[in-house]
Amino acid sequence: MAPVPSSPIKVGHIDDVQELRKAKPTTIPERFVRDMNERPTLTTALPSLNNIPIINFSRLVNGSKDDYQTEILQLARACGEWGFFQVINHGINLSLLESMEEVAQNFFMLPLEEKQKYPMAPGTVQGYGQAFVFSEDQKLDWCNMFALGIEPHYIRSPKLWPINPPKFGETVEVYSREVRKLCQNLLKYIAMTLGLKADTFEEMFGVAVQAIRMNYYPPCSRPDLVLGLSPHSDGSALTVLQQGKGSSVGLQILKDNKWIPVQPIPNALVINIGDTLEVLTNGKYKSVEHRAVTHKEKDRLSIVTFYAPSYEVELGPMPELVNDKTPSKYRRYTHGEYNKHYVTNKLQGKKTLEFAKIKSDTSTE
Repeated sequence: MAPVPSSPIKVGHIDDVQELRKAKPTTIPERFVRDMNERPTLTTALPSLNNIPIINFSRLVNGSKDDYQTEILQLARACGEWGFFQVINHGINLSLLESMEEVAQNFFMLPLEEKQKYPMAPGTVQGYGQAFVFSEDQKLDWCNMFALGIEPHYIRSPKLWPINPPKFGETVEVYSREVRKLCQNLLKYIAMTLGLKADTFEEMFGVAVQAIRMNYYPPCSRPDLVLGLSPHSDGSALTVLQQGKGSSVGLQILKDNKWIPVQPIPNALVINIGDTLEVLTNGKYKSVEHRAVTHKEKDRLSIVTFYAPSYEVELGPMPELVNDKTPSKYRRYTHGEYNKHYVTNKLQGKKTLEFAKIKSDTSTE
């Protein structure tokens, strides 16, 4: 999330979806209307809660031997078969989740001129606006974003931290500390599912990079024509998603070539594997393409934390997960190189990960 050189297009006031919603246009502006092959198929049926794995975190930390064994196997299945899971009993105070949701919601409800005091400048992915926009004809997401670098401190841009709503900065600080602890603990258990030492990732990552992004999706009169967020995988090691209470079902993941909606569980957090963990595990645990859709009447708020290794850390498949049967699928590079590549390309499925893949030699003598 550190500023990097690039040439994204600055999105103007006319493309602010909350302002568009207020204007009640009779048609959706062309800039948001997706090509036929990208448009979402919307279903009114609620997905089964049993589809996406649920991890009871307290069983990993404090459970009996049997509970722990059951949960660690469930975590291994979640990472290996889904790349997405919901965590319940995660140990983060529910009042803190509510406070974070409240300050994020209050920020998005500020007048446009107030939010524009914290602009997402060209060449960065911090501030208020739309990231990953690089051409005038690129389709825009039906979403407003506000993103901040959290750790290490040098990636922060203090002028982008709002003084309004009150306690915004203080709440983000406390929330981010708690989510950081959760990421560290989850990675310990994920390491154990791979037969690695519990502190493998913590030792490797150095001072982990952490960023937060708040997404606000206003209702859309034609949700069948737009996307709230374009399909993509995350460049992080782990991503933690908090979905606002009462929000519409907006998150969808690509599983077996089908888009599956993720039904929020009250007070749970949604976790997904990022590209970095896919590389480190040599493809055993894969990052998953996901997107957001909109709703005709309901808005949606999500708060996303990205957790990744220090920019200086060299990444590549861990030796323990490379052998004759499973040779190395990814080259070595620093996380800083990947981060720069990720934020200077538009969201396009898992295409960004091509950067790390070893190209197989298909030439013949």
